[in-house]
Amino acid sequence: MNIFALMAGVTACYTVSSLSDKYAAAKAEFEPDDFTFLMCAAMSVFLAMTLPFQTVYFSLTWQAFAGVALVARCKLLEFRMSVPILKEMSAFELKAWLGVTLFVSYLADVFMGERLKAVRLVFICLSALGLWLIVRSDKAEKINYRRIALPLILYLAAKFGYGMTIRSFSGYVSSIMLLPGLAAVALISLPGVRFKTYSEKPQGTLNVVLARIPNTAGMLMENAVIAISLANYSLIQPMILVTLFVIGLIQRKDCSKANLLGGMLAVMGVLGFQISANV
Repeated sequence: MNIFALMAGVTACYTVSSLSDKYAAAKAEFEPDDFTFLMCAAMSVFLAMTLPFQTVYFSLTWQAFAGVALVARCKLLEFRMSVPILKEMSAFELKAWLGVTLFVSYLADVFMGERLKAVRLVFICLSALGLWLIVRSDKAEKINYRRIALPLILYLAAKFGYGMTIRSFSGYVSSIMLLPGLAAVALISLPGVRFKTYSEKPQGTLNVVLARIPNTAGMLMENAVIAISLANYSLIQPMILVTLFVIGLIQRKDCSKANLLGGMLAVMGVLGFQISANV
């Protein structure tokens, strides 16, 4: 399958789950352990259901076990940090911040053997500028960054670290390393879970569980993208951002000029990066 088609599929799946996660964090007010356990337990079940349709391999080496452990660590950080972050900012603004991984991811691709192309750096800069404008919009300035600075840093590190782990250890274990990794995160979160929360908030619980279906499909396609390019993996987040941006316009939500210009630049950067692959 064409890599852009894969990225579009991931974007669609993650847009649905992102909007649901915003509801769970901000409105249903799940605590980090409750949210993390519910997400990981549900995704573990859905991933297990896909096993008959996947190529699964696992070598009995320290690298394979390290891959599973690192995936668990990255996902634990990502899910736990997303709760305090999404209570302070929207899913739209969070995707904008993920743009900072663009440069690091492309340089990692170059280090792994891809030829450095100045034109691709230009389009990355264009995307980054668009994301910066979104972050600096009037709405974003109301965010209390002091409260979420550390969670945001850890979240960004976890997102990049996940891509690096899948890319670096895929020779020892298939991308299904995500399954034991997520199961491990669920077990780690288990002691802090308040199960009565799920019965007290049935609508929020159902939303989180059902959103894991497209989330699981998105993660499988995302792993396929990672195997090809870390930079393209990082560009998925701006694509989600643009999708959320368009949804906001359709819903006629208030949009500042900085937000509008930032969205347009991000779109140009993403499309330009893909086209420049053949330059």
